[in-house]
Amino acid sequence: MEQEYVDLDQVVRQRIRSLRLARGWTLDALAARCHISPSNLSRIETGRRRIALDQLVPIARALDTTIDHLVESDDDQDVVIRPQPCDTPGFTTWLLSRERSLNGVTIAKMRITNENPSPTDKLPVHPGHEWFTVLTGTARLQLGERTILIQEGNAAEFSTMTPHAISAHDGAVEILTILDHNGERAHLHGNGAPASIRP
Repeated sequence: MEQEYVDLDQVVRQRIRSLRLARGWTLDALAARCHISPSNLSRIETGRRRIALDQLVPIARALDTTIDHLVESDDDQDVVIRPQPCDTPGFTTWLLSRERSLNGVTIAKMRITNENPSPTDKLPVHPGHEWFTVLTGTARLQLGERTILIQEGNAAEFSTMTPHAISAHDGAVEILTILDHNGERAHLHGNGAPASIRP
């Protein structure tokens, strides 16, 4: 147990230093932002001083991260994502990113077999942008009154303030999609089903 604490302590120190250097900040620059003296900050980074919780909070804020991200485990479980298929009539969804991703997006792979276009008056609208690329097959993208066929290997990006839906064209289609938080709330329900491509 003591060894696990020492290992995690070293990981946290390394993350603080790496995030500081990635921003191009000196010890003085970070110290000014988190109101800890440069000498104390140097001791924290080098392991000559224990890290206290009351120091981690301002350091995390100054580095624009969270305590959770500073102290998360460094084993393979935090690296490898093993997506589970979520089946709904007409499509299967695999979430490929973790919940509450730091960069604010959700990534999913979808296999769509539903070939029925949605009625124009039932197309969803929400703030934000969506992006997807077609891995196999052809996707039918409905944007208001327009219908656009997106072939394998091509991608689409569009404002989600335009009424929209995605369905399959001439057989099943697989897409890789990136949704911002607005898109995630609008399209991914508790069962992972995207509303815009429901039959």
